[in-house]
Amino acid sequence: MRIRTAAIAGAALCLAATLLPASPAHAAGTVAPAVQINRDFPDPDIVFDGTTWHAYATSSGGIGTVPHATAPEPDGPWTIVGNALDHKPAWARANHGFWAPDVSQRPDGSWLLYFTGRHTASGRMCLGAATAASPNGPFIPTSEDTPLVCNPDEGGDIDPSSFVDSDGKRYLLYKNDGNAVQKPAILWLQEVDETGLNFIGERTELLRNSAPTDQGVIEAPTLVKRPEGYVLFFSAGVYTKGTYHTSYARSATLRGTYTRAYRPLLTTESVDGAVNGPGGQDVIDNRIWFHGHLAQGGRGMYTAKLGWFGGNPVMRGSRVRYEAERGKLNDCVVRQTSTASEGEVVAKIDNPTSWVESTVHVPVGGDYTVHISYAAGYGDASHAMSINGGKPVTVNYPDRGWENWSEVSVDVRLKAGANTIRLTHLSRWAEIDQIEVA
Repeated sequence: MRIRTAAIAGAALCLAATLLPASPAHAAGTVAPAVQINRDFPDPDIVFDGTTWHAYATSSGGIGTVPHATAPEPDGPWTIVGNALDHKPAWARANHGFWAPDVSQRPDGSWLLYFTGRHTASGRMCLGAATAASPNGPFIPTSEDTPLVCNPDEGGDIDPSSFVDSDGKRYLLYKNDGNAVQKPAILWLQEVDETGLNFIGERTELLRNSAPTDQGVIEAPTLVKRPEGYVLFFSAGVYTKGTYHTSYARSATLRGTYTRAYRPLLTTESVDGAVNGPGGQDVIDNRIWFHGHLAQGGRGMYTAKLGWFGGNPVMRGSRVRYEAERGKLNDCVVRQTSTASEGEVVAKIDNPTSWVESTVHVPVGGDYTVHISYAAGYGDASHAMSINGGKPVTVNYPDRGWENWSEVSVDVRLKAGANTIRLTHLSRWAEIDQIEVA
């Protein structure tokens, strides 16, 4: 294990000799999300036809196409092969691009493409559909004159996404673009028939832009069913900014109520800047794809491994927070303080029998980084850290003052699934706020 420290707030520049300062780049133990298409390829949608992986993207700059890429494996190499939608329907404005495509296979073996286009008559974004015999296309619009979904009074509609439940019923998810007209932006669920073109019953609201972290915008729904229930991934924030991010909400039933995760799954900060403004996600089994801003401009396609515990997703390379006070404690106490994450910390880890233990989950075995948030005020302190009951290593906490939460980073090797991380008192006194694993 290699240990480094970095201050969160008000840190001294001098570090203990056994520690190395953390770099702004990704920690050495962490496997960062990998860029797969290093050019503009936003809002990626992924399908696998049994032999080939296919990706479809938003077309930027007013180009009326649906960019299409293929790869032999989910990790690539990806090759952009052309345009999946050659013909623009008459209802869509000719000088505007198509957004956020979604491709799925229908029960008869044909392929269905949902897309977003600018409605000529209303000027708002609306949803269209097209079909093809192959995921390679060409996809042909199902209607020249009428969008599939178009609600201009709600701001229009964007970001279609298909979902097939375990009982075989099909659904269309989408967002009404309310934030464009100072109205609520809502993620909707609409049952459809096996063609994906005819609606069954009324639509259901799943989630709206009501959280401060949404920054007024919620979009890009992706629905996944797990043994524990339904997981609704979504993007939030302004897509042109680095604060754009990916989060999720969970429900025991298809139509809700959906409860948001207490922290987003994927942010610029959670990947330590390895991806800027990650969003527009798609999920297949144990992998997630998303876009991020590129240094040369545009938004490239990234991917990372995804794991699950208790119905919650964890992504390799993105920090997952575990509050210390929610772990197992021995001969120590929980102290309340407004300066800490979630308002509580573990204190009085003062004796040889004092320890705090957290169970963390990772999607695959390999190298990770554990980031420990601590405060120490009566001299440098230390704990013994053990992984899964193994040989402990010493973690040193430089004295930076009480209530001044700082960070120590430790490179570790973890096994896939659940791992226990125990911090046991060694010398002097430190309090633990939380740990993050990426």
